[in-house]
Amino acid sequence: MDLAKPLAPYDATAKWTYREASHLLSRAQFGFTPAELDRAISEGMEATLKRLTEIQPEPTDFERSETSLRQAAISTGSIDNLKIWWLYRMRYSANPLTEKLTLFWHNHFATSNNKVNSVPYMLRQNELIRSHAVGDFKQLLHGMSRDTAMLIWLDGNANRKRHPNENFAREIMELFALGVGNYTERDIQEAARAFTGWHVRDGEFWMHELQHDDSPKTVFGKTGSFNGNDIVNLCLEQSACPRFLATKLAKTFVCPDPSQEMNEQLANRIRHHDFNMRPVLRELFSSQWFYQEESRRILIKSPLEFVLGTLRTLTEPIRWTGVIKVLADLGQNIFEPPSVKGWEGGRLWITSSSILQRANFATELTTTSQFGPLSETIRQISSEESEAIMSQLVRWLLSDHLDDTIRQELLKFHTSAEGTADQKLRGLLQLILTLPEYQLH
Repeated sequence: MDLAKPLAPYDATAKWTYREASHLLSRAQFGFTPAELDRAISEGMEATLKRLTEIQPEPTDFERSETSLRQAAISTGSIDNLKIWWLYRMRYSANPLTEKLTLFWHNHFATSNNKVNSVPYMLRQNELIRSHAVGDFKQLLHGMSRDTAMLIWLDGNANRKRHPNENFAREIMELFALGVGNYTERDIQEAARAFTGWHVRDGEFWMHELQHDDSPKTVFGKTGSFNGNDIVNLCLEQSACPRFLATKLAKTFVCPDPSQEMNEQLANRIRHHDFNMRPVLRELFSSQWFYQEESRRILIKSPLEFVLGTLRTLTEPIRWTGVIKVLADLGQNIFEPPSVKGWEGGRLWITSSSILQRANFATELTTTSQFGPLSETIRQISSEESEAIMSQLVRWLLSDHLDDTIRQELLKFHTSAEGTADQKLRGLLQLILTLPEYQLH
């Protein structure tokens, strides 16, 4: 297969409507406001992708608030305050795709504060991930191999010359770079020796030379006095590496069961761009594969996509304390993934319990001020005719993907409901947020 051949591009000049724009925004960030949708429709696909994939300057107000929240987390040592800091970034940063990819890599390199027990270390790892989130995966993988939180998480200080600890060597092959079936147990044992002496001292990476095994090792059929950097490079050289990353990217951003052919094409583009994710993402988000009907409204929203995406569309300002709790209840507690495998997601997000909890969130959002007030844009439409209200909400919340029978039932509900215009709007919102269709994007 020709590595230089890009993914087949989508012709946005022939069709770029709110359906296409909302599809892109719902996958590339955590929901969107009505104004963001209007902007994407107006600017077109190319300009929107350029803005999403290239670093944008942050507004002064954002930087001031972000700095204040960061300092509060550091000074209090509270992981909940650090969660609020990151949630604020996810919602208000001028670089929403960067935050979406930061979460993607946070799940990929799943590290939990439950063991690390340090807000500064978890913050530093988060910033390391963000600095390469839409950039060079090779630099990210090398950086994570020396990251303090990661070394604590995978017992780096226990990896000594006489007693190699295999934790990091195993995870870099199984979870970070290659995937099961693309290495042997002998590869792990030899790689673990290469990482001996990669320790933490005084909160920093420390190369403990006395505990490092510098004798020859054989990994992936190659022999040398390899150190940890060499093992990272050997992993990146394996043909399985871009395939492994391609599958995860496709399942996260395109469809739950990508074909082998599409995985291979995306893997080839990752290799072609030398693991620079920015051009890979631009190709992916402008491809026919991404915009085909079979790729739309097919991914189950994660708790963050469901909760934060809903709040982004409907609520301003957001009250964050309640958001942390509902995300934990729904199973996506940032900075505290459940295991080294992270959140497996997909259909596992939906259980009888989580569906009830999502419905409870919808009720609390629309009947109380626990998460903040409805935005001015949303409240303004309450005085419009029922049909106009329905049209706007179905566009903003469902990209107009709603069976006509259900649409008519919702319209009938709003038309016949008693109460003030605001109460009727809130009742309609509550019903839409609990629809099975709303759990997808």
